Formats: sequence, C-alpha cells, structure tokens
Amino acid sequence: MQSSKRSEALYALLFLSPFLLHLLIFFIFAFVRTIWFSFTDKTTLNESYNFVGLQNFVKLFGEERFLLALQHSIGFMLVVTTIQTFLALALAAVLNQRLRGIAFFRTVYYVPSVLSSAAVTVIAIWFFQKTGFLNTFIGWVTAHAPVILALAGVFLLAQAVQVALERARGLPVAPTDPALAAISLVVAVGLTWVLNAMGLVVPREQQPPEFTWLTNADSFLGLPIPLWSIVILNIFTTIPSLMLIFLAGLQDIPKSVYEAAAIDGATPLQQFFRVTVPMLRPVTFLVITLSLIGTLQMFDQVALMGDSAPLNSIIVMAYYVYNSVFSGEGRIGEASAAALILAGLTFVVVFLQRTFGVSEKAH
Repeated sequence: MQSSKRSEALYALLFLSPFLLHLLIFFIFAFVRTIWFSFTDKTTLNESYNFVGLQNFVKLFGEERFLLALQHSIGFMLVVTTIQTFLALALAAVLNQRLRGIAFFRTVYYVPSVLSSAAVTVIAIWFFQKTGFLNTFIGWVTAHAPVILALAGVFLLAQAVQVALERARGLPVAPTDPALAAISLVVAVGLTWVLNAMGLVVPREQQPPEFTWLTNADSFLGLPIPLWSIVILNIFTTIPSLMLIFLAGLQDIPKSVYEAAAIDGATPLQQFFRVTVPMLRPVTFLVITLSLIGTLQMFDQVALMGDSAPLNSIIVMAYYVYNSVFSGEGRIGEASAAALILAGLTFVVVFLQRTFGVSEKAH
C-alpha cells in the first residue's frame, strides 16, 4: 500500500516536472534575481556592479518618464477595466438570448480575441492614421449629418404617430414594435430621398481630416490622445474573452429565478439589475481581477506601436521596464526596481478590489 502511494507520487511529480522546472527558472529564479538587481547599479555595459541600496527606487520617483508611465498605467487600468467590464456584460446579456442564429453572432463577437495581437495593432496603426479609416468615417458622417438627422427624425416621428394610432384603437403596442418600425423605416427612407431630391436636405462638403490620433499632444480625461487609441484597441481585443466568462456565468443562473421574478411583476430591466447582476458577483469579481492585472501589465500593443506615436504619450509601466533595459545604457538595476514597483502596484490594486470592490460571493 505504501509502495503504491509512493509510485503515484513519483508519477505525479514526473508529470508536473516540466511545469515545476519552468516555474523555478522563469518565475522564482527570475523574481529573486530581479530583487537582487534592484538594489545594484548593474547595466548591460558593465560586468561588475555595486550594491546601492534603495538608490534606484529613489531615483525612479524623481524621474519624469517613470512618473508619466505610472500615471498612464493607473489611468489606463481604470478606464479600460470600467469600460470593458460593462461592455462585456452587456454583450453577454445580448448573446444569452435564445434567438435563431445566435451561435453565429457569438462566434463573430469572439473573433477579435483570437486574432494575432501584432496583426491587429498593425491594422490599428492604419486605422488611427490622419487619413486612416476612423478619420475618413468621421468626416463622412459629419458631411452627411443633415441627411442622417433627417432620416432619424422622420423615422422617430413616423414611429410615434403609428404607436399613438394603434394605442388609440386600444391595442397594447410597444414603442419599439418591429412591424411598425419596418414601416417607419420605409417611410423615413422615402421621405428623406424626396427631401434630398428637392434640395432641402443635402450633404455638406466633406473636409479633409485635421485631427491626429497618434501624434496629438493633447490629453483627454488625464490620458494623452495616442494612449486613447491603445485604450480603444485593447478594449476591442479583450472584451470577447471577458464576454465569454460572463456568458458562462449567465447560463449557470437557474431559469426558475427569472420565472419567479416575472411572476412577482419584475420587468426585464429590473430582473437584470435585481437578479442577474447580484448572482453574477463571483464572475464579475473574476472578470475585474483579470482585467486589472492585464491592464497594469499591458505591454505588447504599446511596443508594437513603435515609432508611430511619441514614446512619452503612450509609455506604461511594463514598457518602461523593457525600454530601460533595451535602450541606451541598459539600466538593469533601475528596470528591476521599476518591475518590482509594478508587481507591488498590481498586488495592492487586486487586494483593494478584493477588499472594497465587487466581492466574490453572490448575495
């Protein structure tokens, strides 16, 4: 019996040995080595180095680029985590409906998360260029704003008139009734075409784009405009994975709970906020935690942006560590100190979220 248990332990150790070896070399050894280097003046140019104590940490907090990277990382974390958590939950709620062809839409919405980060970033560089797709699209919408507004106004007016007439006949018609909306759309397209043909509603001349995303020195809500392009890119590529986690959580909620809420008179909106959101607390906790860690350690999209944007406008903590080692004198000591500060910041943020944020227990 004892021999059998030892054999099982040995086989388990053999199967785990590749993972344990990887953990020992690339995590534990690397982490201990980073701690040691953070207290030295080591660079890639000198073979010998000296112990300098906390000098690297003090120097970092007096360096403008490091403080900029710290500010960007915290702002990036707060903005991206908030937006992508909300959007991932909203998309999951939509894709949890029992509709024909819903599997197709689930696949389409998940595609961005399986695309190559390098390929998506290269496309994004073109997307955010001064003459790229985004500015061109915004320019087209601005030029055709009179036509678009006329179309929307006629549609809303036609829909309101139809709903009022149907309710006057005693029929309980919703303002978003799809059959009436189809008629309203036909009326709106036809009337807008007539107004356009008569010259009453015409597009304006499209102006050449002036706004720059990647070289703009301005800031919005505390973040540089170039960094906002990475915010949009990161949200686009990360939402699908978080949406899938929410979708799994939604499908685990018993249908009987919604049926009981409906019997009590709860509207779909009340069911969402009073049933869905509270019962998704463990899943929301996981999503927010993963998002906080991922956004604080975001590196690849900034690195792939390369020279498309000024470094100080997009630099974050993870890229600061990389840039400190592989540019200039290769300041390994300062980079190690910055890496430890990033690790400590990640731990503190996750701890605060666990203590004061969304709990992992459903109420």
